[in-house]
Amino acid sequence: MKFIELYPSNVRLELGTVHFSAESIISYAEKFDPQPFHLDAEAARNSVFEGLCASGWQTSASWMKCFLNYWTTEAKRLISEGIEPPKLGPSPGIRNLKWLRPVYAGDDVTYFTTLTASRPLASRPGMLMNTTLNEGVNQHGEMVVRFESNVLEFE
Repeated sequence: MKFIELYPSNVRLELGTVHFSAESIISYAEKFDPQPFHLDAEAARNSVFEGLCASGWQTSASWMKCFLNYWTTEAKRLISEGIEPPKLGPSPGIRNLKWLRPVYAGDDVTYFTTLTASRPLASRPGMLMNTTLNEGVNQHGEMVVRFESNVLEFE
């Protein structure tokens, strides 16, 4: 079964929600993005953000974690119903990554994906290129991250 057969274009799928605790923000920043406004609440209060906030990379990586959790569960569900799940492959990249608002300690971000296009690859018979719009929205309904991506699908 093809991804577009399961999820028609422009249907927004909710992938899951991540809580951004001060501890998770600091832990991520210590490893991957050690800027003062991600590491120290006092330094963050005196920054342009006026509070401890997550790295944009953490908000983006959290989307991927939610997508993989969603897809693992969905693939198991499909198999249990006797449906062969689409064979999704790697992504050749993302476009238009935007961190639209800071994600502060205590925020909950719900992630979404929307299939916007699916086309066969002329150069690689048996492969499709799926294009998605991916978003994260905080508990106030404000968009915090948004990007487009492509993912290969094997027929």
